[in-house]
Amino acid sequence: MAWNPIADTESAAPPPDLSPPLQALWWLKKGGLKTGTAWAKAHDICQSREGDRAHDLVHALVHWIEGDMANASYWYRRVGAQKSPTLAEEWDRVTAELIAAGR
Repeated sequence: MAWNPIADTESAAPPPDLSPPLQALWWLKKGGLKTGTAWAKAHDICQSREGDRAHDLVHALVHWIEGDMANASYWYRRVGAQKSPTLAEEWDRVTAELIAAGR
């Protein structure tokens, strides 16, 4: 993967200049791609702009992490995407897509 401005999750919060979908991805990475407080922050961000493709794409990943595959599948269908084989690969793929799109 090319340079990734959200790969460093050592700080307490994501860089303020990131778009909300990239902030959600930052929270997911900070939380180790597991449910918990960081996951909840990412979910809240996704829900704030349902209907926006970037938010909805991250929303699909959020529900995959949660283990709610029916809900994740709904969001993947909604954005016309197929998930990668693993959560880590999917996080990389979605992050790369959104960075390339300037989202």
